[in-house]
Amino acid sequence: MSSELRNPFEIEGFRLVPEALDRPAQVALAREIMAAAEEAPFGRYTTPGGASMSVAMTSLGPLGWTSDSRGYRYRPDHPVTGRPWPAMPDALLTLWRAATGLEVPPDSCLVNLYRGAARMGLHQDRDEADLGFPVVSISLGDDARFRLGGLSRREPTAAVTLRSGDLVVLGGRARLAFHGIDRILGGSSSVVPGGGRLNLTLRRARPA
Repeated sequence: MSSELRNPFEIEGFRLVPEALDRPAQVALAREIMAAAEEAPFGRYTTPGGASMSVAMTSLGPLGWTSDSRGYRYRPDHPVTGRPWPAMPDALLTLWRAATGLEVPPDSCLVNLYRGAARMGLHQDRDEADLGFPVVSISLGDDARFRLGGLSRREPTAAVTLRSGDLVVLGGRARLAFHGIDRILGGSSSVVPGGGRLNLTLRRARPA
């Protein structure tokens, strides 16, 4: 993984590693993720309020993040098939260790597939048992406009373009910063089979 770290935002704990994966590694990982999605199909979850999300989602690892009328939560099985989630590729575990320096592994990888007009509104990742663990995300495929704010929705936000192979760490104060994806630039990459953008979010959902 590249050792170059950048923080284009003022909030402490945000780190961006451009091109953490080279193109061959990106292509291989994207193919592995899409193959896993044949076992655990993508779905569009609904929020507790009943709105349908524009981003298609699945998960890898012991736990998967899901959402429906009963709320946001982690579960050990796919909500439709009832089968356990596919295992995380070794490449993701290696990226986690390199980015965080932690020996405790992630136990969930949320896979978001952005195509067309899909976007992700400002939100916090706060469904995990121990918020001391950072969140690590890897971008594959089309460029995306990533927006980061502060610890409340009222704080100003700023944006940066994430490209295929980039890695982001949300730790420290940034761990609970509001963030989202404004839009993707369709057709800017051919890494993901079928087009679009994959975002792989590594988390530790259970206590260590």
